Amino acid sequence: MNSQGAYKKYQNVQVKTANKGKLLIMLYEGCVKFLRLAEKSIEEKEMEAANNYLIRSQDIINELMVTLDMEKGGEIAENLYKLYDFMMSQLVEANINKDVEKIELVEDFMLELLDSWKQIISAKHKEEEKLSANA
Repeated sequence: MNSQGAYKKYQNVQVKTANKGKLLIMLYEGCVKFLRLAEKSIEEKEMEAANNYLIRSQDIINELMVTLDMEKGGEIAENLYKLYDFMMSQLVEANINKDVEKIELVEDFMLELLDSWKQIISAKHKEEEKLSANA
């Protein structure tokens, strides 16, 4: 097996064995990675690659949108949905016009959300550890 095949297999195992929090982080990190690759592709005049990376970013944001639990999440889920929808529209425009500024805007939102989710997941993990230590 070549190194590329081994890496893909490793990634597959990571996704299949990750908990919900880890999967969420992986989605955000993947989206940021693809946004950065799209920016680089535009700067290097590789428009087909930029298109592919932007579509992959949109796919991730779409996945984030469809997995929101609107009943349990209430207002937070609604606001996240609106933000994801805004980001999707920005990426569509960015893809049509190859607009790096719109990509950077979405990247900034994704990085802020990624940081927030990391803090939330870390706090939840610490609380769970504390509860299991006291059990």
